[in-house]
Amino acid sequence: MQDIKIRQADYAEPSVRALIVDVFAELSERYGGSGDDTPIADDDFTPPNGAFFVADDGERLVACAAWRRHGDDAELKRMFTARSARGQGLGRRLLAAIEDSARAAGCHRVILETGDRQPEAIALYESAGYVRIEDFGYYQGQEGVLSYARAL
Repeated sequence: MQDIKIRQADYAEPSVRALIVDVFAELSERYGGSGDDTPIADDDFTPPNGAFFVADDGERLVACAAWRRHGDDAELKRMFTARSARGQGLGRRLLAAIEDSARAAGCHRVILETGDRQPEAIALYESAGYVRIEDFGYYQGQEGVLSYARAL
């Protein structure tokens, strides 16, 4: 297995933007439409508002995850692993990086929205100790939305 590094990145980097195209393509494949219409501000993933992490295999970015402030919580966004890099534990490594970063920034919990057509994500979150909470975000009240949280 190649050495894949987890690092913080700028959301505006061209390589990050290229990976985000893949994120939306997969979400669109699963849910239709654009994949995700959640409003994201340009500085949502810039400290102290949040952070954006990538998994870099030395040639390209193969996974990502980010958090942004939601009150005293950190909201997990853009969790994704390219098909070619799945099964290597990158989601768990990225989730740990998100939790460490959010904790260091003074957040009390990580919260997230996911959908019922992402069983891999649901399994990851539940195995990492995330529990269901009342829906809170952009898709609150819509069919198939699942919200989770974990105290830091």
